[in-house]
Amino acid sequence: MAIHSRVYHNGRIRGSSEALLSPGQLGLLAGWGVFTTLRVKDGALFAWDRHWSRMCRDAAGIHLEMPSDPDSLYRDLVGLVEANGRENCTMRLVIVRNTGGMWEAATSGTAIDVIAMTAESKSWGDSVRLDIQPNGRFAAGEFAGAKLNSWAQNLTWAERAHRRGFDETVLLNERGTVAECTSANIFAVCGAEVRTPPLSDGCLPGITREALLGEVSVPGIHVVESSLTPEDLYSADDVFITSTTRDLLTVREIAGIDLKMQGDVRSKLCAAFREFVQGDAAARVQQENLRCL
Repeated sequence: MAIHSRVYHNGRIRGSSEALLSPGQLGLLAGWGVFTTLRVKDGALFAWDRHWSRMCRDAAGIHLEMPSDPDSLYRDLVGLVEANGRENCTMRLVIVRNTGGMWEAATSGTAIDVIAMTAESKSWGDSVRLDIQPNGRFAAGEFAGAKLNSWAQNLTWAERAHRRGFDETVLLNERGTVAECTSANIFAVCGAEVRTPPLSDGCLPGITREALLGEVSVPGIHVVESSLTPEDLYSADDVFITSTTRDLLTVREIAGIDLKMQGDVRSKLCAAFREFVQGDAAARVQQENLRCL
């Protein structure tokens, strides 16, 4: 996705073509940092508190300092959205570390750089085809489930899947059970129960996943954490993946095996989730309007 013409860098909105970064910034050279992808809905940043909480948790794990005032940063990021004139889009927020290690260079003097950019939201279509990648996650690892800037493995696996004619790939852990996709969580519908791998299986605690497990409710449908094998996906009534930009996107094929895609569980959950997103955005807009009075 091509980014918009204005970006955010350390408290200022700048042109995306400006030279803002240094060749020796450690966080860029080593991937030492954290990031998140946010949905911009009607000018508001959906689930901002959830994204911020996850970023802070992951940052603590890699000894990364974070900005001290998330409310001020939120307003700055809304200012970026306004500068780009896009009330509905996708935002990437990145925090990179500038000090520590061998390859340091002169920087602005700050311990971190805070960078944000927006782009048009990608259209994923009505369904996807998934490949399978063995040993794509090490569930027992210290940083399993952390969203770090070191993303080259995920990008490589996604690119490999694209070259093989698939849209994404299912990452298995060292035990051969399902963890997630390279940039999405995965769910299997079994009757009225919807199962998604627990964090102990190596998956990222996605924001949509968190909402479906905790706050999005549909009578008669139960969303639970449960380990899944590839065979569980093949035999499920329906399989879907979730992410900030995908909502609940159904899977029609995995590694050459056509899936059932039956029932209306996913569509009911999808409708409830969209209401949740709309309500969150409306509440944030109202909160900002009251703050400005």
